[in-house]
Amino acid sequence: MKKRKRDSSINTCSDRVAVALCDVIFLLRRRRQLFPFISAISGCILLFFVAFSLLSSPPPVTRHRFLLRRHHSSFAVDSNFKTNTAFRVPENEGTLLGDLWGSKESKFYYGCSAPSDKFHPAQVKTHPNRYLLIATSGGLNQQRTGITDAVVAAYILNATLVVPKLDQKSYWKDSSDFEEIFDVDWFISSLSRDIEIIKQLPKKKGKVLNPHNMRVPRKCSPKFYESHVLPILNKKHAIQLTKFDYRLANKLDTDLQKLRCRVNYHALKFTDPIRHIGKMLVERMRLKTKHFIALHLRFEPDMLAFSGCYYGGGDEERTVLGALRKRWKSLHASNPDKVRRHGRCPLTPEEVGLMLRALGFGSDVHLYIASGEVYGGRETLAPLKALFPNLHSKETLASKYELEPFSSFSARMAALDFIVCDESDVFVTNNNGNMARILAGRRRYFGHKPTIRPNAKKLYKLFVDRNNMTWEEFASKVRTNQIGFMGEPNEVKPGRGEFHENPAACICEDSEAKARELLTPQNQTLGNHRKVDTHGSEAEDHLNDNDLDWSDMDYIDNGYTLQDKK
Repeated sequence: MKKRKRDSSINTCSDRVAVALCDVIFLLRRRRQLFPFISAISGCILLFFVAFSLLSSPPPVTRHRFLLRRHHSSFAVDSNFKTNTAFRVPENEGTLLGDLWGSKESKFYYGCSAPSDKFHPAQVKTHPNRYLLIATSGGLNQQRTGITDAVVAAYILNATLVVPKLDQKSYWKDSSDFEEIFDVDWFISSLSRDIEIIKQLPKKKGKVLNPHNMRVPRKCSPKFYESHVLPILNKKHAIQLTKFDYRLANKLDTDLQKLRCRVNYHALKFTDPIRHIGKMLVERMRLKTKHFIALHLRFEPDMLAFSGCYYGGGDEERTVLGALRKRWKSLHASNPDKVRRHGRCPLTPEEVGLMLRALGFGSDVHLYIASGEVYGGRETLAPLKALFPNLHSKETLASKYELEPFSSFSARMAALDFIVCDESDVFVTNNNGNMARILAGRRRYFGHKPTIRPNAKKLYKLFVDRNNMTWEEFASKVRTNQIGFMGEPNEVKPGRGEFHENPAACICEDSEAKARELLTPQNQTLGNHRKVDTHGSEAEDHLNDNDLDWSDMDYIDNGYTLQDKK
């Protein structure tokens, strides 16, 4: 019985094996029909994935963070960057929160620099045997501050001013004379009621006076001029104040501050050739777009070396910028982390672009770049161009032939940038140097045109941590941190900061118009009513004193120490 069952089970297993073998043989016989079917199914699946990838959204504009790796040539991608980050710059054309192209409050303020009744005219107070000469220092805008203060110093000393000598020996090595940058005849005539100005020293007994050279401390008071300079002037009759930059106190009497404004905003007018090309550049920008931003980008190798900042370029960056930094022997060892925490590092082009996009400017906005040699060259500008593809400069707007009369002179090229930045709808800077301050004050005086200064002390943390937050969080924090840094009226308290940046004594409020605005229904407007300063022409359409800036860089470059500036 057991044997039969065992034989039966063996037979059953054999039958199953036979069936399986038959199935295998059948499948092998049919393989020529199955393979085409399987290939068709696989092809359909492949086509599905291709179509899905094409219909999905493109990568964000700033998918990668770049770090400077070479002095002029290349970048390296940050290996710590997470590709699944939530930080994505939107592709849309921006969402302006309010009107970033202007301020509703600006129409209530206007420049006012007319002298008071207590201000004595030149004919009454100028002494016949006192002549003041000055030798300016630094780049174009640093020299501009020196020229402005020289007029005020001449008024304090009751002296005749000789047309200032421009700096031709420092870092910029520009051989231009005063009359090749500024309209000298206009300068003399427009200030004729304030001081007497002559082009050169007169002769005494057939000989030209030999001026006595002396230097005054930085930011000294009018009393210092009266007690230390005037006695020597009375004895020598002609003195020349050397290295004359920031040699007058920031805070002065109102009439003296208004005199500063008459010099800076009315008397210092560029020559006709400079103004002609500058106007041409502005017109060519207007042909491209209704509104445009002008960005004063200070990212030259010397600037970065002087700042002591570090931008992630490794040993190569430390070697290159460290070698340049040795040029200033008086500088202490750099502490990049401390400098950045204190907000003294110039923003990178990418950081400026992120700030502007966060403020609401779309990628279709046109930017005019005013800069010198950018550290890292085109690669450094690449992230900014990805955020704002429409980048322009004087070199792209004008031909080499048109720029030829200016290209060999740094001050004249800087003057062209100055004009375009002044006429721009929005002016942005990545630093707080001389040109940024001068233009910020000028734009306040002539209608409070928007001027955006980065709150670098607060923004640096956002730039470091941006990949740990969403774009919406980043943009919201940028807008919050930039309150008070957008060029709005009264955002800086009177007397705070450099006077050239915040000329509060020369800004007047049209309180009557402001009161009428408050009483006017919201669906009505007051039009474009604005007062005009009766003195001069109609208006054209927080740095701490101890902080280092570009003027200090040039100051030390000429062989002096930081202690000498005090």
